[in-house]
Amino acid sequence: MKNSNIVDIITLGCSKNLVDSEMLSRQLSANGYQVVYDDENPKGGIVIVNTCGFIGDAKEESINTILELGELKKRRKISKLYVMGCLSERYLADLKEEIPEVDKFYGKFNWKEILNELGKSYNQQLALERDLTTPKHYAYLKIAEGCNRFCSYCAIPIITGRYQSRPIEEIVDEVKYLVEMGVKEFQVIAQDLSYYGVDLYKEMRLAELVERISDVPGVEWIRLHYAYPAQFPYDVLKVMRERPNVCKYLDIALQHISDNMLTKMRRHVTKQETYDLVTRLREEVPGIHLRTTLLTGHPGETEQDFEELIEFVRWAKFERMGAFPYSDEDGTYASENYEDDIPFEVKQQRVDDLMAVQQKISKKINENKVGQSLKVIIDREEADYYIGRTEFDSPEVDPEVLVSKDQKLTIGEFYNVEVTGAEEFELYGKVV
Repeated sequence: MKNSNIVDIITLGCSKNLVDSEMLSRQLSANGYQVVYDDENPKGGIVIVNTCGFIGDAKEESINTILELGELKKRRKISKLYVMGCLSERYLADLKEEIPEVDKFYGKFNWKEILNELGKSYNQQLALERDLTTPKHYAYLKIAEGCNRFCSYCAIPIITGRYQSRPIEEIVDEVKYLVEMGVKEFQVIAQDLSYYGVDLYKEMRLAELVERISDVPGVEWIRLHYAYPAQFPYDVLKVMRERPNVCKYLDIALQHISDNMLTKMRRHVTKQETYDLVTRLREEVPGIHLRTTLLTGHPGETEQDFEELIEFVRWAKFERMGAFPYSDEDGTYASENYEDDIPFEVKQQRVDDLMAVQQKISKKINENKVGQSLKVIIDREEADYYIGRTEFDSPEVDPEVLVSKDQKLTIGEFYNVEVTGAEEFELYGKVV
């Protein structure tokens, strides 16, 4: 039997889950546990899986991980197995019945009870503290939970409930704590940044929050993730334009462009409004890099709808773009009201066609950077290059800059890098 003082936390899914795992880790280490993160070969006597329940593939990965760990428990390789997060929030009763090897299931919001189960207690004084699992120079900053949008295809509101903004003061205190730990770069995340503040302050307060974070000494980069196009808080663009530590970067999931699909998807925005939004973003913040995600094969998507989407991608020239095939999710409006009428092969072909268009756009955008000098943060060192990012690149999802090793660089530091070469999804450069 393995050491019962070692806890292995395995995090699946999005960066919002990662933040929860980091908070749990801090509480466990404060209670004398050694926390490790090894999903390949669990080292701990106690294993905690933080699950994702967003789409079919993520659910399957979560269930397979739990089943594999259940087998290890049967073979007495681990002593305790706990499951938390979105999947168990959503399917608690089913999971309890189907996977009895798990000692206890917790949802997305009651993970603090794991400490009670271990005979320990939650320390409120450490509520804003985390054990970072990212490189120490950047962190994810979760400013809200839940979502009020109820798009047809999305299970997030079913899992997480209504929108809950965190108070500005609390978020700023967390930023100050993280800066003291050495964090310079903040990825601001929520299911929907646009709505921030409406539930708490009765008005959109994203711009004020970003200003307050940018005022904290030591904050070098702030990057915004997952804005919503309807009722977009345009006042945040002035902050982005005027504050040098607010990255000219916006992650805004647009999903589709045809009015037919936007209505079916319950997106509360029109084709013309979306075109106007992209135009205004580019006009008000010169040089802004936009990241978006698009969805193909939603029930009712015609060839004409898809042609409009391709045309939109060619026009918008997004600097960063991802595309996903529709998957039918239990309990969603689409699942209960539409027939999943498009074959998977067609959905996937449409994704491939979109990404082929995007690949050419991305290559051209990157080639235009050759000869420019850009501020780059170094994330890690590999055999042939230092790997860094510009203000236009979020960790894990965006292109990287491969910096030549003709001089020694420090991980987590900023350098001016001249771009010497470009491919579709990465840049090459040297420090100047």
